[in-house]
Amino acid sequence: MNLKTEITKIHYNKDAKGLVVKLLEFASIFYGIGSGLKNKLYDKGILKPQKADAFVISVGNITTGGVGKTPVVSEIAKYFISKGEKTAVISRGYGGKLSNKNINVISDGEKIYYNARLAGDEPLWLAENTNGAVVITSKNRYKAANYAIKKFGVTKIILDDGFQHRKLYRDLDIVLTDSEKGFGNEKLLPAGPLREGTEAFKRIDKLIVVSKNTDHTRAEKLAKIMSKKMNIPTFVCKTEPDCIYNIKTGERLAENAEVTAISAIGQPEQFYKFLNNYKLKQTISFDDHHIYTEDEIPNGIVVTTEKDAVKMQNFNRNDIYALKLKVIIDIQRIIG
Repeated sequence: MNLKTEITKIHYNKDAKGLVVKLLEFASIFYGIGSGLKNKLYDKGILKPQKADAFVISVGNITTGGVGKTPVVSEIAKYFISKGEKTAVISRGYGGKLSNKNINVISDGEKIYYNARLAGDEPLWLAENTNGAVVITSKNRYKAANYAIKKFGVTKIILDDGFQHRKLYRDLDIVLTDSEKGFGNEKLLPAGPLREGTEAFKRIDKLIVVSKNTDHTRAEKLAKIMSKKMNIPTFVCKTEPDCIYNIKTGERLAENAEVTAISAIGQPEQFYKFLNNYKLKQTISFDDHHIYTEDEIPNGIVVTTEKDAVKMQNFNRNDIYALKLKVIIDIQRIIG
């Protein structure tokens, strides 16, 4: 078990104690000072965000990864595209080999130019699953936004994981939270999963509780509580298993098959729970955004996430399957 995995366990255990916890809490003091200072400078207008000539939406979260942003980003983009809007998704491109100091066009809405290793798993998934959307990776979101506007005539821009990126002005800030793990131990990084302190909550325009269970009762109750407590319009995004298909042939996998589940996502527990109709031999979890080599994939039928599958498309294997999820969310109510 690696250090990152152990620290993640601490993040979601309010009773965790010991020397490591104390050291992480000490480090989080300095993280909080830096994060808080940046936010104060923006809140007081000393630092000013740059405005692009398009409607900008940020989809982000207050905790570290695995909340479920990418499918929501795709649903918002598809909504705008269906309304005839030229839409771009801008991502930092974390995990991709392309330099994010540059403006990298992963897709122009019709053609995809890079594989997962270069683009990063999430930008490639967005390019493959959001037909018509321009997908760009860059560290400088403002320059990327202007490029998208001038080059492609974009009128709507979605920042994937953009809540902490305050350099670019946004018209709408949407934040997602996990119905099962919430805000973890409610401590700042690195002692907990929080990227910012409570000062961040006043910037949220819309809050989405992502249901991490096939029974959505908990998520719906949590959304009502958070809406009342935080006075923020709050919605539920339901994610449910649709089917498991072969990534080469598209053939569906019959229920009760014996499988090995493998993933490299922020919080894999939900993915494994969604496989309860199959005989699960073992689960193998890698760090988020891990780039696989073919020899890391065990023998036998393997089931992975669609985000992971884009990194296995060129493997010389015919027994790799992906879990397709259906996302149920009322985008019109959220955007309106």
